[in-house]
Amino acid sequence: MTKALIIGGGIAGAVTAMALQKAGIDAEIFEAYPTGADDVGAFLIVFANGLEALRVIDAHGPVVDSSFPAQRVEFIGNDGTRLGERPIAGTEGGDGLGPRTLRRATLYQVLHREATRRGIAVRHGKRLVAAESVDGAGGRRVVARFADGSHAEGDLLIGADGLHSVTRALIDPAAPRPRYTGQNTVCGYVPDAAQMPLAPDTYTMIFGKQAFFGCTRAPDGEVWWFANVPGTELDRADPPAVTPAAWREQVAGLFDGDETPAAALVRATGDRVIASSAYDLATTPVWHTDTMVVLGDAAHAAAPNAAQGASMAIEDGIVLAKCLRDRPDPHSAFAAYEQLRRERVEQVVAASAGMAKLTASGTPGRPSHPEAAERGGAGADNWLTGYRIEW
Repeated sequence: MTKALIIGGGIAGAVTAMALQKAGIDAEIFEAYPTGADDVGAFLIVFANGLEALRVIDAHGPVVDSSFPAQRVEFIGNDGTRLGERPIAGTEGGDGLGPRTLRRATLYQVLHREATRRGIAVRHGKRLVAAESVDGAGGRRVVARFADGSHAEGDLLIGADGLHSVTRALIDPAAPRPRYTGQNTVCGYVPDAAQMPLAPDTYTMIFGKQAFFGCTRAPDGEVWWFANVPGTELDRADPPAVTPAAWREQVAGLFDGDETPAAALVRATGDRVIASSAYDLATTPVWHTDTMVVLGDAAHAAAPNAAQGASMAIEDGIVLAKCLRDRPDPHSAFAAYEQLRRERVEQVVAASAGMAKLTASGTPGRPSHPEAAERGGAGADNWLTGYRIEW
């Protein structure tokens, strides 16, 4: 195996390409969009397991340098009562690789800069429409065809093309579609949030009567917030023309009846507001053929509540590269990769769905005391954040 075609230029694509390079396999990334860094307004956490996976390929440094710590989480009820506090798992070590917060676009940019520095090619404007396996002098090959009429050939094709993956459907036309969870996630930024003093390196989670709210303060004093709100699925092909002001008022209105600062924080937000629908994909029965495989959200997708999407994709890419290094052909490597990853990622999807139910408004068993609230702490269990890859 000498060349891999990676479909999708997001976080998973860049990490997989660097891991393959470490394994001695050349990779070329094909990105559908003319530019990258989608979801420019959203932010995320990379947990200790994701950072330790990046350390395997020596790509953790730029991520740490472009982020800030997330060390603890506190919980507040809709009446303003403080329900409890706990450290976020992965903060116990002294090696600097505890969980970190950064914008999704920043994570994309630093990983792509690092991939480019290592000589990995990224081809933009290449939307996959078809792929086929062919027999060649050196064995089975795969040919990818793109919407612009061009094609590329390699020893294997890796679908890192996200939640609405074309590769997944090419591998198995009967593959299940992602499930809309009934929730939309709205993110925003408050440059001067004097109305809510926040401890550094802390996520404050508010269980509102009608929606769930979380926020943290960046080192420059800006407050980054998100809200999980009930709603209808947003049309990806024709997004609704909702202005930032309309999103602010809609989200703030859900917290007006609570005795918390959430509504005031939302109304103090500028025009950097982004909304997206939340999905999950509990299981994809078929992950691979003899020459094609999916990873990250293309293979499994969790609701955002566990905040593990980026870390799972990073783990996937590095485990797949290790399997391709150690196995004699793509098919056996794909099978080994699936055996190593399926149980873990499906457990993460289930755990995140459970957290989503716990924080949804009107759900029986919703937190009303510290012990229950602590069950909603993202990354709270060592099986999740204590995972390590032995390269």
